[in-house]
Amino acid sequence: AMLLRCNALCRGNSGIRLSTIETLLSMLNAGVHPIVPEKGSLGASGDLAPLSHMVLVMLGEGRAEYKGEIMSGREAMAAAGIPTVELAAKEGLALINGTQIMTAVGCLAVYDAVQLTKTADIACAMTAEALFGIKKAYDPKVHTVRGHKGQINSAKNLLTLLEGSKLAFDTIPGKVQDAYALRCTPQVHGASRDAIEYVYNAVSREINAVTDNPIIFPDDDEAISGGNFHGQPMALAFDFLGIALAEYANISERRIERLVNPQLSAGLPAFLSENGGLNSGFMITQYSAASMVSENKVWAHPASVDSIPSSANQEDHVSMGTIAARKARMILDNAQKVIGIELFAASQALYLRGDDKLAPATKAVYNKIRESVAPIHDDIVMYEQMNKFDAMVKAEEIVRAAESVCGTLE
Repeated sequence: AMLLRCNALCRGNSGIRLSTIETLLSMLNAGVHPIVPEKGSLGASGDLAPLSHMVLVMLGEGRAEYKGEIMSGREAMAAAGIPTVELAAKEGLALINGTQIMTAVGCLAVYDAVQLTKTADIACAMTAEALFGIKKAYDPKVHTVRGHKGQINSAKNLLTLLEGSKLAFDTIPGKVQDAYALRCTPQVHGASRDAIEYVYNAVSREINAVTDNPIIFPDDDEAISGGNFHGQPMALAFDFLGIALAEYANISERRIERLVNPQLSAGLPAFLSENGGLNSGFMITQYSAASMVSENKVWAHPASVDSIPSSANQEDHVSMGTIAARKARMILDNAQKVIGIELFAASQALYLRGDDKLAPATKAVYNKIRESVAPIHDDIVMYEQMNKFDAMVKAEEIVRAAESVCGTLE
């Protein structure tokens, strides 16, 4: 948020001294991090309340983190050797009137969402192998005639990942088609990909925009009171991002169910347990995934459809954009965890099928997984393994393993 605010102020339309911007940059470079509550913004006029906490430290007020310690703003500035500022006319409003808190949160979320698009395709490919999936549904002709970029790219990834597999085939005698959770993955993943691309583009514009008020036009010697602080463009985008990410988790959990359900798993043992009866296997991992998917459905309700008047009804429509960004981040975390659980279950299923039959790309992922998580033989406490998969997903280790063999995925 500090960097984004500096970037906006440097456009020269905010009415602020260079020395004040340099103080904010010095704080950022020295590691003086203001303590900012995550709640309290209406998303118009911008992120007034949270950005005010950022500026308090510049004045020697508030609280900040410096070198791992929480201290007063004055102490942090002194320890870093940065003089506090005395604001001039317009500078206070220039510093706190903008969308930089919501865009900072949302910018990180959309970056991680872009990375998750590949991981989700990899998880599906491994599940497809475990369930003897039919690759013909991913034929580019099917997706080209519809024309959606995300769908085309997801199908291309799946074919790339499954190339050389001895478990997934173009056609399988006696089996006409797979269930939607496998057959329609390009359509579902692709729609989310297109949504994420829209959000990426919207955020890219916003982080380079002037979003405070009034806006100064020095060449025209004019100041105009407008509404660029209103977060609606970001609120809608981040609500869309949350919905798109929720769908990744939604379809992933359905694939997990097909892996653990003996009525659906093409001969795999119930709950992927080698020794059934006394062992519950992966039963509870599916519970965990289902819980997070349902939680996402609550969080996916759009924040942007709500508005509460403020400032004596002068600010009579607000965006709730910061809430939308925070919700998207929470949905992202759940989606990453659910896809991690799918990878956990799929790797167990592929161990049971015989890992010598995997495609080269999925074999590389399988080997990466086995560096830290062994196959499950009898019941163990599984949360540690689930945490390892969550960490691998977030560190992009799954993607790097696959791409080391098959090249860069779409």
